[in-house]
Amino acid sequence: EAVTPTNMVFIPPGTFRMGSPMNEVDQDFQEGPQTAVTISRGFWMGKYEVTQGEYLAVMGSNPSYFTGDTNRPVETVSWFDATNYCATLTQRERAAGRIATNSVYRLPTEAEWEYACRAWTSTRFSYGDDPGYTNLSNYAWYRDNSGNTTHPVGQKLANPCGLYDM
Repeated sequence: EAVTPTNMVFIPPGTFRMGSPMNEVDQDFQEGPQTAVTISRGFWMGKYEVTQGEYLAVMGSNPSYFTGDTNRPVETVSWFDATNYCATLTQRERAAGRIATNSVYRLPTEAEWEYACRAWTSTRFSYGDDPGYTNLSNYAWYRDNSGNTTHPVGQKLANPCGLYDM
């Protein structure tokens, strides 16, 4: 019996409004129009970004610019690097019997990513509307609070590589 990785959370199927309303504060035209999207099958998604240590253990290299702590997210990877990581991880975990043969690690679709990030809310951010960004530093690293570097995962938010049953 395959075991679910402990760093994954299950995202159940459901329907949500993808994109942001035209009247939202700082709304970008590329974020609309809002569209009803149904995620018909649940999926597992990493609780955090893939760390440099996890990437190194699977791929044998660490391409990151911000090194020094392997608990930081891996960065400076291309789409090809990310999909290759998922494929290599799938092969390794299947061979070890840790995932079912019909499961695969892959990047989420844009809709799956937004659905998971919205966390069953319809507000601007998963924690509320926050029009003045007064609470953002409690939930995210960004230019003004990061010291222009990455930080260890798990201090603020979530990860893009998920486990999916095929």
